[in-house]
Amino acid sequence: MEVKTSLLDNMIGVGDMVLIEPLSEDTFIENLKKRFDHNEIYTYIGSVVISMNPYKSLPIYTAEKVEEYRNRNFYELSPHILNIFSFKQDNDQCILITGESGAGKTEASKFVMSYVAAVCGKGQEVNKVKEQLLQSNPVLEAFGNAKTVKNDNSSRFGKYMDIEFDFKGDPLGGVISNYLLEKSRVVKQPRGERNFHIFYQLLSGASDDTLQKLKLDRDFSKYNYLSLDSATVNGLDDAASFRTVRNAMQIVGFMEDEVQSILELVAAVLKLGNIEFKPESRCNGYDENLKEMCELLGIEQSVLERAFSFRTVEAKMEKVSTTLNVAQAYYARDALAKNLYSRLFSWLVNRINESIKAQTKTRKKVMGVLDIYGFEIFEDNSFEQFIINYCNEKLQQIFIELTLREEQEEYVREDIEWTNIEYFNNAIICDLIENNKNGILAMLDEECLRPGTVTDETFLDKLNTMCAEHQHFESRQSKNSKFLTDHSLPHNCFRIQHYAGKVLYRAEGFVDKNNDLLYRDLSQAMYKANHSLIKILFPEGNPAKVNLKRPPTAGFQFRASVGTLMKNLLTKNPNYIRCIKPNDKKAAHIFTDSLVCHQVRYLGLLENVRVRRAGYAFRQAYDPCLERYKMLCKQTWPHWKGPAREGVEVLLTDLQVPAEEFAYGRTKIFIRNPRTLFFLEEKRSQCLEDLATLIQKIYRGCKCRTHFLLLKKSQVVVAAWYRRFAQQKKYQNIRSSALVFQSFIRGWKARKLLRELKHKKQCEEAVTTISAYWHGTQVRREYRKFFRANAGKKIYDFTIQRIMQKYFLGLKKTMPSMSPIDKSWPARPYGFLDRTHQELRRIFHLWRCKKYRSQFTEEKKATYEEKLAASELFKDKKALYPSSVGQPFKGDYVEITKNPKYQKLNSFAEDKVLLADVVSKINRANGKGAPRIFLLTKKSLVLADQKTGQVKASVPLPDLSSVSVSTQNDGFFALKLKEGSTSAAKGDFLLSSDRLIEIITKLHCIGATSADRNQISIDISDEFLVQFKQDKVCVKFIQGTPKNGNSVACKRKNNRLLEVSVPSP
Repeated sequence: MEVKTSLLDNMIGVGDMVLIEPLSEDTFIENLKKRFDHNEIYTYIGSVVISMNPYKSLPIYTAEKVEEYRNRNFYELSPHILNIFSFKQDNDQCILITGESGAGKTEASKFVMSYVAAVCGKGQEVNKVKEQLLQSNPVLEAFGNAKTVKNDNSSRFGKYMDIEFDFKGDPLGGVISNYLLEKSRVVKQPRGERNFHIFYQLLSGASDDTLQKLKLDRDFSKYNYLSLDSATVNGLDDAASFRTVRNAMQIVGFMEDEVQSILELVAAVLKLGNIEFKPESRCNGYDENLKEMCELLGIEQSVLERAFSFRTVEAKMEKVSTTLNVAQAYYARDALAKNLYSRLFSWLVNRINESIKAQTKTRKKVMGVLDIYGFEIFEDNSFEQFIINYCNEKLQQIFIELTLREEQEEYVREDIEWTNIEYFNNAIICDLIENNKNGILAMLDEECLRPGTVTDETFLDKLNTMCAEHQHFESRQSKNSKFLTDHSLPHNCFRIQHYAGKVLYRAEGFVDKNNDLLYRDLSQAMYKANHSLIKILFPEGNPAKVNLKRPPTAGFQFRASVGTLMKNLLTKNPNYIRCIKPNDKKAAHIFTDSLVCHQVRYLGLLENVRVRRAGYAFRQAYDPCLERYKMLCKQTWPHWKGPAREGVEVLLTDLQVPAEEFAYGRTKIFIRNPRTLFFLEEKRSQCLEDLATLIQKIYRGCKCRTHFLLLKKSQVVVAAWYRRFAQQKKYQNIRSSALVFQSFIRGWKARKLLRELKHKKQCEEAVTTISAYWHGTQVRREYRKFFRANAGKKIYDFTIQRIMQKYFLGLKKTMPSMSPIDKSWPARPYGFLDRTHQELRRIFHLWRCKKYRSQFTEEKKATYEEKLAASELFKDKKALYPSSVGQPFKGDYVEITKNPKYQKLNSFAEDKVLLADVVSKINRANGKGAPRIFLLTKKSLVLADQKTGQVKASVPLPDLSSVSVSTQNDGFFALKLKEGSTSAAKGDFLLSSDRLIEIITKLHCIGATSADRNQISIDISDEFLVQFKQDKVCVKFIQGTPKNGNSVACKRKNNRLLEVSVPSP
C-alpha cells in the first residue's frame, strides 16, 4: 500500500474543515457525509479531531497504521485519531473525548490507550505496565457499562485516567478517577435497556461449580433486578466476555480470593433483589434468598432481618426505633443494593489503582484521558441525566475557554491583528446549576437538609421561586414558560436550555436520589459480616466510630468531583476528540443529516472553524520551527547562530513565501493557510532525501578507513596477545611449583604434630590405667572384711546352679525321637525356665533337621532344593502350586533314553536331559494346541514333534529373557526371547503343560546356578504380551462359567487378543 505523504494527497472531500469553501452549515454537513460514505471517519478542524462512529470495524488501526503515523507531522498524513499525538509538547497533556451517548467515546479512548501502548518502548517491566493499563478497561466496562437504547456498551460512569511517563516516553503507571456511577440502574432499568454487564456475564460464563458456590442459577428470569426484554444483545457474547474479564483481573493483579469475594458480592446483589416483604409479619415475609445472601456475606440472618424491619434514629443521647412498613422495607432493600454495588465499584477502581500506580516517585510527564458519559436527552429524564448534562456543560465550558477564548487571547499576546468573533458562552448555564446560593444543586441540597416535610413538589416550588426569571429555565410557573400553548411541559417537570438543546426533567425522585440515604441500621448490620470486603465497604457501620453528622449529598459530591476534574484539566495542554453519532439505529452506512446537524451545533464546531479561518490556521514557536525546516536554507543549515526569529525570517525569505501567508508574533510564527505548511513539508521531504545520500557517502568512507586501520594494527594485536599468553604459562608453572613445595612442608609439619599428640595421649591413658588399678586394690583391701555379708547371694547362685543341673539331666533322659516331624517335647519343670525351655526346643529341632539332611543323597537333595525353589516362586502366587507339592519331580516323563523312536532326538541333545515331557504348543490363529516333546538341558531347550521326533525349535538358554504365567489353575506359560537374538526371529512360545511348576522351577534353577548368564525372571500375571513374529498378542486369563465345563479353553478374540477361560476352583 502506498503511504500518503501529505494531507492533500488523494483527499476525499476536505480533510481539514479550515480549508472548506464556502463555509456554511450545509457544506460542513455535506463534507462529513461525503467522507463518511467513503469510510473516512476522521476530519480535522485545525488540531481538533472529529470522529464519526462507523458502527462497524475498519482496517485503520493495524500495527502498520500505528507505525505509519508514529513520529509524523500533523499534516503529513490523512486525518486520523492517532495523529493527535504528533505534537511534541513538554508540558502535561490531556485528551478530552466528548459527544453524545453512542457517539463512540469509549472506543476512541480504547484506541488512544492501544496507540500509547504500541509506540512505547519494550521490556519486561514496560510491557507489564502497558498490559495492566490496557486490561483495566475490560474490568471497568464489565462493572460500569450497560446497554441503553442509544448504545449497546454505554459508559454509565465517568472515567479519567492519568498515565505517567518517564523521560524515554515509557509508561510508569497510572491513576484512574471515576465519577457518578449510575447506581439506580442496579435496581431498575428503563424499557429496552439492561443492568450492568457483569450480572449477565456471570450467569452466562461462570462454570456450574462456581454458580453452585454462589448459589445462582443461569436463568435470567429468576432475578428481579435483571431486565428480561433486552437480556441478550446481538453481537455481545456474555460468556466470552466473562472469561475476558477474569483474565484481565488476573493480569491487573487481583488475587484469586479477591475475585471470589467480588463475585460473591455481585451474587448477593442479585439475591437481594429477590427478597420480598409482606405486611402482616416482617419475619414471615423473608424467603430463601435472604438466607442464601446471609451465607454469602457471612451475616447472621436475624441481624439483617432486624435491619430491614426497624430504623433507629440517634440524636445526641437519645435513640428512637421505628418499625418500617412494606414500602420503606423495599426502599431500604434497594438502597442497600445500590450502595453495595456502588461501593464495590469504587473499591474496584482503588484496587486497580494500587496495581497500576507508578512505583517511582519521580514524575516526568502525564497524559490524561477523559472518557465520560455524553449529553443525554431521553423521554424520561431524571436526576442522573441532570448531573450528567451538568458535567457536559462544564466540559463544553472548558472547550470554550481553552479553544475559542484562548485562540483570541493568543493573538492578542502575540501582537497579531485579530477580528473578534461572537460566540455563545455557556457559563450562564453552569452558574444556573452550580451557583452556591441560587444554583439548582444548592437549592436541592438545602431542601434535603431542612427540617419538616420535604418532597419533590416543594423542591420544584423553590425552583419556580428562585429561577423564575432565568432565561434558560422554564416551568409551568416561570415567566419564560408558555403553558397556555405549550402542552409538552407537565406540572411536575422543569426544562433547562442547555448548550445542546432543551431538556425536560421530571422532578420526581430528585430529593431521594440526592439524599442517597442508607439507614444506619443496615450499615451496622453489614459491618458485622465476616466477609473480607464488607467491613471495608461499610466503615461507617463500626459501632466504635459512630458519626451522627449527616453524610454529604450525591449532588454535592459530584459537584466537588467535577470541580477537581476541571482544575486538573486546566493544568494540562488539551487535545480534543469530538465524537459524532451518524444515526440513532446503531447501523452502518446510515447518515442522518438532522441528527448530525444537531450535534455539530451544540459542539460548537462551526464557531471553531470560523476562529481558525479568521486568523492563522497554524502556529509554532520559532525554535522548533527553525529546527524542523532549517535544512531548506543554506544560511540556516546546519546551525543558526543568531536568534531563532531571525533564522525563521531568513528561511521564509529564501523560500519566497508570500508575506500575506504568514505573520511574526512575539514567540511564534503564524501561518495563515495550511497549504503553506504543506509546501514546507514537501520541500523538507525532498531535502531529507538529499541529506540521507550525503550521510551514506560519508559513512561508507569512514567505514573503509576504519577497516584499513584495523588490518594495519592486526599484527601488533596478535603479538601482544601471544606475549601475554607466554607470560601466563610461565607464571602458572612457577605458581604450581610453589604450591607443591608448600604442600610437602605443611604435610611434614602436620605429621610431626600428629606423632606428638599420639604420644601425649598414650601417656595420659597409661597414667589413668595405673591409677585405676591402684585405686581398685586399695578399695578391695578396705572392703575385704565386708565380703561375708554377700553369703546370701552366693547361696542363691548355688541353688540356681543345682536346679539348672538337675533340669539338664532330666531333659537328657526324656529327649524325643530324631524324626523332624515329631513335635513332642518334655514339659518344663520350673516357670522361670520358660524362655530357656523354648530356645532349647528350637535348637534341638534345628540340630535334628541338620542330622536328617545329612543322610540325603545328592540326587534327593537336588530334588528337595527344586521343591524349595518352587515354593519360593509359586506359593500363594499360583493356584496350580498346591496340587504340585505332593508330586515328585521326575524329570524324564517320556523315557527318552529307552524309547527307540527318540534315539535321534536324544543324540541331538548335547548335554544331559534334565526334563523331557509332552507339552502343547498354542497356535495363535485359533488358540488350539499341538503336542510337542519338550527337552531341557543346561544349555538349551528343544521342541520336537511327538510322532516323528523331528526337532521343531532349539533355543539356547541365554536367548531366553523371561517366563510369564497366570495366577489361575492352568498350565499355560510363555517363553519370552530376548529382542535381537537369533532365536527371536519366529517370536515367543506359548505352551501348556500339566507339569508347569516343575518346568519353570528347573528353568529358574538352571539360571541361578549358571555364572555366565543372568537368572531367568518369572512374571506372574493374568494378562501379558507375547511376541508372535512381528505382532504382539495379549494373552488374558478369565474365570470360566459353568457351561464351559472343567477344562481350560483358549479362544482367539481378535488379532491382538487370546482369551484363556480357566474353570473356577
